[in-house]
Amino acid sequence: MEARLVLLPGDGIGPEVIGAAAAVLRAVARRFGHVFHLEEYPIGGTAIEATGEPLPPDTLQACLEADAVLLGAVGDPKWDRPDLPVRPEQGLLALRKAMGVYANLRPVRVFPALVHASPLKPEIVRGTDFVVVRELTGGLYFGPRQEPREGRAYDTMVYTEAEIRRVARVAARLALKRGRHLVSVDKANVLASSRLWRQVVQQVVDEEFPQVTLEHMLVDAAAMHLLRRPTTFDVLVTANMFGDILTDEAAALAGSLGMLPSASLGETHNRHGFPRGLYEPVHGSAPDIAGQGIANPLGAILSAALLLRHSLGLEEEARAVEEAVERVLEQGYRTVDLAVEEEPVGTREMTRAVEKALTQS
Repeated sequence: MEARLVLLPGDGIGPEVIGAAAAVLRAVARRFGHVFHLEEYPIGGTAIEATGEPLPPDTLQACLEADAVLLGAVGDPKWDRPDLPVRPEQGLLALRKAMGVYANLRPVRVFPALVHASPLKPEIVRGTDFVVVRELTGGLYFGPRQEPREGRAYDTMVYTEAEIRRVARVAARLALKRGRHLVSVDKANVLASSRLWRQVVQQVVDEEFPQVTLEHMLVDAAAMHLLRRPTTFDVLVTANMFGDILTDEAAALAGSLGMLPSASLGETHNRHGFPRGLYEPVHGSAPDIAGQGIANPLGAILSAALLLRHSLGLEEEARAVEEAVERVLEQGYRTVDLAVEEEPVGTREMTRAVEKALTQS
């Protein structure tokens, strides 16, 4: 296969982890005989510094023409002042909206070798393997808002039936391929938008996916049960803000936020007939460790595996990357965020270990 892939290194540790993912993609291309054209473009704070915009027109155009997009992270403390008219995160939100990627898939798997890296008891986290489907282009992050003015500000959580229906379908289809158990997370006891959410998700499953067992759960209960009984979850579907928070919490199960990949998918397809997705590790830009060569690249590498699976249809290649990561962890390689008693390795050494495991499998 020949594919055009756009890389958006972004800010902080973004360039380091995207460099690692790019190296693994090149190794995949060599092993399986593919041709991947990797093109880098700026986004976020680096783009603001270069062009004055968090999402330059050239970057956006390249993403809309690519077969898939792999993003590092955006954000830096120097852009955190609320009075700034332009901030890095605006570029990411605008890109998601422009690409129409409304369903964010966040797999949470506890690798056997990392059971003891979790702060939770091994008997709780062992065997954890679920996916959170987060609605990505609606809800609180995109509703009408007012910036702080005269002591008042607001953000509005708005959902339409169509927005809920389409993400519910993605989650239900995924559940069909897994354990056929779907948990819809909301706050229907308080929020009107959540009551609509619950009603529509129920309709979608009843009418289109009768083989799927649907359970409704309030977000505060879901937050508790993710830490008490994570192995009972298969697929969860939830609103934008709830998904953002719950998946960061779920990082405790995996041992580190640096382990979690994500895939953002929509209805637009690339030239190969697959979704033109946006792929990114769940972690942020981590400016406190940027440039030190100690960032965990596995979330970005596993995001590249999701890219191979969902946007290029290369299931064997995706599994090869995931299995290489698992073998490296079994061999005892740990970055500083994962190390318990092991001697930590740096970003480059971890990446080389994955490349080696990939070529030897």
